[in-house]
Amino acid sequence: MSSASPLLIAQVTDIHLFADASKELLGLPTAKSFHVVLERLQKLLPQPDILLLTGDLSQDGKPESYQCLQDALKSLGIPTYWLPGNHDQASVMEQVLKEAPISPQKSFQAGGWQFLLLNSAVRGCVHGQLSPESLDWLDFQLQETGPRPTLIGLHHPPFLVNSNWLDSSTLKNSEKLFEVIDRHPQVRLVVFGHVHQEVERSRRGVRYLACPSTSIQFMPESEKFSLDNTEPGFRLMNLYPDGRFETKVERVAYAHQLDRAAVGY
Repeated sequence: MSSASPLLIAQVTDIHLFADASKELLGLPTAKSFHVVLERLQKLLPQPDILLLTGDLSQDGKPESYQCLQDALKSLGIPTYWLPGNHDQASVMEQVLKEAPISPQKSFQAGGWQFLLLNSAVRGCVHGQLSPESLDWLDFQLQETGPRPTLIGLHHPPFLVNSNWLDSSTLKNSEKLFEVIDRHPQVRLVVFGHVHQEVERSRRGVRYLACPSTSIQFMPESEKFSLDNTEPGFRLMNLYPDGRFETKVERVAYAHQLDRAAVGY
């Protein structure tokens, strides 16, 4: 990689795999929709340099679901990093998701950028919260990073998304996160999942980006739980060594009859 060439990141999120690959989430076979996304990733030219998995990788939190994920990603051979969501079992993930090309590291450097991955999941809860220890760790890592442009990842959005039912399960202590970020101007991007849709926000020069799910999609700005017909997807980010970036969402063709009567999952 030349000094001016970008690092290509693919963000993949909210896969919701089951230990039994034939199981469905609200009528959608999540293993199949995930493999359709993987097939698209395999065809990308150039290939992503890094896969970033931003939580709810499993629906049931069982070791077999994470092993399915591990096996599926081996064929790609792309360095992959992950963080947990509210449906995940972090301790199980740590036991399974550690074989190359998957890494359990939460702080790493690539392409002139620093990457810092946070656990916003709260055991037994749908909403997110960052522990004091996580916030202290983030602050320390950013102090050590210096001026290197930085991307932070977590599962829960630190902003409301204008959807009443989803906004009850966002990050509960966003202001604490913002206090840390505000002290470190090298932070350029914050990426997250959880909301199963594309969302963009800006705050004090930092871009905050949500990513579509590889499984079901939620209807934007919905009062109550509602599924969208939009196709599964992922986000691509070109990160330049000088801190510039470009990003777009890719959708994949995958249609399936959903359970429209569902009021949650």
